[in-house]
Amino acid sequence: MIDNMLTGRFWIIIQSVFAQGEVAQTADAVDVVEQAGLLDIVLSGGIVGLLILLTLAALSVAATYLVFDQVMTLRRSEVLPEGVSDIVRQALLTGRVAEADAACRREPSVLSVVMLSGLSELEFGWREVEKAVEDSLADQSARLMRRIEYLSMIGNIAPMVGLLGTVTGMIFAFQQVATTRGAAGAGDLAEGIYQALVTTVGGLVVAIPSLAAYAICRNRVDTLIAQVAYQAQHALMPIKRRPTARSRPPASSQPAQPPQTVPKKPSPPKDATGDR
Repeated sequence: MIDNMLTGRFWIIIQSVFAQGEVAQTADAVDVVEQAGLLDIVLSGGIVGLLILLTLAALSVAATYLVFDQVMTLRRSEVLPEGVSDIVRQALLTGRVAEADAACRREPSVLSVVMLSGLSELEFGWREVEKAVEDSLADQSARLMRRIEYLSMIGNIAPMVGLLGTVTGMIFAFQQVATTRGAAGAGDLAEGIYQALVTTVGGLVVAIPSLAAYAICRNRVDTLIAQVAYQAQHALMPIKRRPTARSRPPASSQPAQPPQTVPKKPSPPKDATGDR
């Protein structure tokens, strides 16, 4: 009976030693995982993953530049200078068209360009002025939106680039399993999958701020263009009460035809016998 008790205690001691060894191995594995930094994760995707991450980095730099450019461009002082519309309105009320034109040229902005377009049609009446203002507003709005569209493009391309990296990483992971004929364990497969998902994370990190910046800038452009339209119409309203100097000649839809010449009738030959 004493031998059985000693044997049981011996097995208990052996099991506790093995358990402590497994705990130590687990702790070492956790320490190794924690020591894997961001650079190790970035480089774990191989050359293909590194190239895709460099592409995403270039897209992020371009998006950052575009956001900074729009912050500087869409300032209210650059689009709607203070006091310009009031100066133009007062000048038009007193008939000083040259002063209104000079006030717009002194402060180059979206509002000044729109009002100059209206002033250029001053002699043709209010209808032509209003049409010129509408055309200029559409042109300026398209000009401001043209650079913002690049943010939307980056926001749509970045997830696709990240997905490309994920797909290639998955191909390499399953290729390793096929090469070893199933000898690769679940740990090897999981390692390849998490390395492949790094590019997807990078694509989303670039795309989400880009799309958010695009939405904010687009709403900012719409707001500023609406304010430009209101101020331009308010400043040019005195033109509506002015008499029209002359009207624009209508454009003919048919091309001008050359004048037709009427052929002369030949004179009858003289009778030689009758003149005798």
